[in-house]
Amino acid sequence: MSKTETPDAVLTNARIILPEGEVRGTVTVRGDKIEDISEGPVSLPGAIDYEGDFLIAGLVELHTDNLEKHLIPRPKVHWPVVSALMAHDAQVAAAGITTVLDAVAVGGTVKDDARDEILVESAAAIHEASENDMLRANHFLHMRCEVGNPRAVALFEPFQDDPLVRLVSLMDHTPGQRQFVDIEKLRVYYLGKQAMSDAEFDEMIEDRKKNQVLYSDKHRRTIAAACVARNIVTASHDDATEEHVDEAHELGLTISEFPTTLEAAKHARKKGLANIMGGPNVVRGGSHSGNVSAGELAEAGVLDALSSDYVPASLLHGAFLLNEKHGVPLPEAIATVTRNPARMVGLDDRGEIAPGKRADIVRVRQAKDGTPVIRKVMRSGLRVA
Repeated sequence: MSKTETPDAVLTNARIILPEGEVRGTVTVRGDKIEDISEGPVSLPGAIDYEGDFLIAGLVELHTDNLEKHLIPRPKVHWPVVSALMAHDAQVAAAGITTVLDAVAVGGTVKDDARDEILVESAAAIHEASENDMLRANHFLHMRCEVGNPRAVALFEPFQDDPLVRLVSLMDHTPGQRQFVDIEKLRVYYLGKQAMSDAEFDEMIEDRKKNQVLYSDKHRRTIAAACVARNIVTASHDDATEEHVDEAHELGLTISEFPTTLEAAKHARKKGLANIMGGPNVVRGGSHSGNVSAGELAEAGVLDALSSDYVPASLLHGAFLLNEKHGVPLPEAIATVTRNPARMVGLDDRGEIAPGKRADIVRVRQAKDGTPVIRKVMRSGLRVA
């Protein structure tokens, strides 16, 4: 075999998780693509022995707020944007995520929300770092549009033709419905996260209820129409009722993010919307807001994908727990964090171990308690973690 014919990597003696099942064998990588999959180990010079570890596709993350946590590590603290992005990128890569849609807020939920300040600079930093090959993972944008915010449409318009935008979600966090039906749970959340007083919280409740009446429906329809016209994948958020799902379907949305009831999730499937739930929900065994558990959706057969949401490591951990605790076959469980989310946003070149697909590969070994331990991460054939 000539030098030009030599594979860039031969990964052997691995438990390869394929879309249709599991194979104990070898994956050959040439350049940035998977070239071949074969059963059984090989003894070629330079072949890397996976020692029976799992070999899975790089994880695909559609909704993570993790960049925001690095940009605003404490209330009133604004970290330099490039430094924050690099730290976030390293963390998601170490979690096995090779493709990430950074969820940036388009309109905050409180007065003088720091999210309004970091929107433009976050997107600009992701563009710059991506163009200059500064990142380990492949980054895109997920625009989280808070439809009750008076400026939501104006804030979104500069991004509607941005090539990095792969997903737009339409959110309405007005207290008393969807995610936060229980006002007291919302009080605990905001008094802790925003360091609010009770009086400030009560004032926020009234302001947001007024804004919902004035803006939510109009903004939802305006942004949805703009996305449909541009073939941008669009998601609803925190659907609680069949009526919420029907509205999303009417507007041309194709994803239901974090449905809060089993009723809504089942209806979403019926209407052709794919359901995404949170990895932290699976790892913790339930929703921190008291809503339906992701495990319940999995057992009902209506869970399509997981998102790490606010804990990057929860993505892979959650997938393994779907298998161990909720009876989802391992290839199907891994698909919820690889192939399924990739297909939801039209990234058909990745998300599975198959010839011709991108060589986004994660080596995983399980600890004694079942926790997945990531030992190696490759993106496009190059090691990134």
